[in-house]
Amino acid sequence: MADDLVLSLGEARRLAVRSQYLAGPPAAAGIDGMRQVLRGLRVLQLDPVNVVARSHLLVLWSRLGGFARDDLDTLLWRERWLFEYWAHAASIVLTEDYPIHRTMMRAYGAVENQRMRAWLAANDDFRRYVLDRLRVAGPLPGDAIEDRAAVSWTSTGWTNGRNVERMLDTLWKQGVVTVAGRDGLRRLWGLADFPTTGDLPREEVVALAAGHALRALGVARARDVERHFTIGRYPGLDLEDAGWARPVRVEGGSDQWWVHRDTLALLDEEWRPRTTLLSPFDNLICDRDRTERLWDFAYRNEMYVPKHKRRFGCYVMPMLAGERLIGRVVPRMDRKRGELVVEGVFAEEGSAGSMADAPVAAAIESLAAFAGAGSVRYAGPVTPGVS
Repeated sequence: MADDLVLSLGEARRLAVRSQYLAGPPAAAGIDGMRQVLRGLRVLQLDPVNVVARSHLLVLWSRLGGFARDDLDTLLWRERWLFEYWAHAASIVLTEDYPIHRTMMRAYGAVENQRMRAWLAANDDFRRYVLDRLRVAGPLPGDAIEDRAAVSWTSTGWTNGRNVERMLDTLWKQGVVTVAGRDGLRRLWGLADFPTTGDLPREEVVALAAGHALRALGVARARDVERHFTIGRYPGLDLEDAGWARPVRVEGGSDQWWVHRDTLALLDEEWRPRTTLLSPFDNLICDRDRTERLWDFAYRNEMYVPKHKRRFGCYVMPMLAGERLIGRVVPRMDRKRGELVVEGVFAEEGSAGSMADAPVAAAIESLAAFAGAGSVRYAGPVTPGVS
C-alpha cells in the first residue's frame, strides 16, 4: 500500500517492547498492576522447567519486578479471573476471553479425529467414571483416578498407555474439566464451571482474538498474528478489512506489517526504557522468526541440545535493554546453596559495552532476589565489567 506508514527498526522495536509492558510507565502496584499487564498480554505460557523459576512467573517478573505470588494464585484459584487452557501452548488465559477459547472447546467436542473418536466411543464408561469421580471427590490429581479404560490408548510417544492423562487432557480441551488448583507442579482436576454464554459468530471470534494478538505484539505481520495468542483460531483472517488494523512498513524488508490503531499513539509517548532479562518463552520473543527479523537476534532453546553441541548453555535468558536485545545470560538457581549461579554472560556483536553497564548487573541481582537467592556467583565466561 503506497500510503503505508514507514517505521524504522528502532520505532518498530519500541512499539513492540512498549506494547509488552517492558518499557514505559510501570504498572500499578499490587494485584491491579498484575491485571493490567495480563490484560495486555492475554496469555502466559506454562512450562515445567524450573532452572531459575517457572516461565510464567519470570514473564510477570520482567514486567512487574518483585510481586506477590499469592496475587497470581488469587486471580487463578480464588477469583477465577484466570484459568489454564491450551492457547498457542498450555497457558494461563483470561476468563473474560472464554468466548474465544470456547471455539477450541467446541472443535475438540466435535472430535473430528477418527482415531480419537473411536477411542472415546470405546471408553464411554471410563469417561463417565472420570466425571463422576471428580463430581464426588474433586479436585483430584490424575493419579487419584483409576484407569478403567476398556481400550488402551496406543502411540509411539509418551502418551502410550496413559489412559487417565489422555482422557483428562481431552476433557480439558473440550472444556468439560478444568485445572482447579495446583499441588506443586501437579494439576488438580475438577469439573469446569465456566460463565454461561452463547457462542459468538466465527468472524467475531477471529476479530477479537486477532485484535488482542496485534495489540500485544505492537507491530506484526499477518503470520505473526496467526502464531500468537491462540494458534489455529484465525480462519479467514483478513487484516485489510479490519478497521482497527493500520498497514505499516518496517525498515529492512518489503513485508506488510500491521499496527493496531489503539496502540499507534504509543509511538508519540515519552520513551522510558528498562533493562531486564526474559524467559526463553517470553511473549516478546516466543516467535523466533519475528524475533530474528525485528531484532536480528537468533535465539535457540538449547535445553534439549546435547551439552557438547550447545553454543551458550542449558538455560539462556536474553537481556533486553530499552528496545534492543543486547546479549544472553545463562543462570541457574542453586537452591541448596541459596545462590544464583551465572554460568555465562554473552554480549551480542557490538553490545559488549552495554552488557557491562550497571543496569545489566542490577537486572541479574533482581532476578536472583526474585528466585530467592541470597547471592550471585559468576562461574563461567563473562563479559568484562558485568560482575
